[in-house]
Amino acid sequence: MTTPSAPSSTPSLGTSALARAFGGSLFAKTLFDNRRVLIAWALATGLLAMMYAAFYPQISADSLASVPEAMRGFGLDDATSAAGYLQGAVFGLLVPLLVVFYGAATGARMISADEESGYLDLLLAHPLGRVRLLLHRFAALAAGAVLISAAVLAAMLAVRTSAKLDSITIGGFAAQTVNLALLAILFGALATAIGAATGKGRATVFGVTAGLGVAAYALRGFAPQVGADWLRHLTPFDYYIGGEPLKNGFQPADAAVLAAVTIVLIAAGAWRFTRRDVAR
Repeated sequence: MTTPSAPSSTPSLGTSALARAFGGSLFAKTLFDNRRVLIAWALATGLLAMMYAAFYPQISADSLASVPEAMRGFGLDDATSAAGYLQGAVFGLLVPLLVVFYGAATGARMISADEESGYLDLLLAHPLGRVRLLLHRFAALAAGAVLISAAVLAAMLAVRTSAKLDSITIGGFAAQTVNLALLAILFGALATAIGAATGKGRATVFGVTAGLGVAAYALRGFAPQVGADWLRHLTPFDYYIGGEPLKNGFQPADAAVLAAVTIVLIAAGAWRFTRRDVAR
């Protein structure tokens, strides 16, 4: 009688590292795989925001007078108050563009990078629905956006006293960074939806999303120069900072608009993703 051989210690395809990963949370796995990138984005954005905020005590009326007229629409028209300075130099100029690029770059990786490399076929060969894949990946992107915003909030609070920013309440800083997270998530949703809906490559998705972000940013800034202030309301940046959260606190209506657009983008991307062939 033949004695059954002992099971091999070498994992089979069904028990590979990839298969075991799906035994847990795809959201957690995506966060873990992207942890270095997310931490780098958070640290870089927080440090840059802190550096620019720390310049406030050196700002004078002469500095404000030297700002070109064309830049006044970007929030650089009031550097005499702490909220006015931060609304222009930090939250109106530097930080929003950084989170747009974060959303574009990270969103382009969520579906497009895997499809471009052929890895998406392997993922979908497991008992994993396309919508679930997209939502878990997008949730990881959103968590990264929250981490970046938390880093910016921590940076602002760290220099609040030394940079003479005490006139801005902690609630004001929190409200602005909540909107910052929503802005990053919106552009991340746009990139994720474009990749999921079209199957285009990572570079194309990033380029289209970043280009649309920069165009919307420029439209909001230059619209007043051509007497078309109403155009500002067509851009997400107006709902991000138009209500002046640093001065007025959290604006539920503005946050709701950003969240609603995000939901529509992800829903549209998921709908199309489930109805098209995946590139092979």
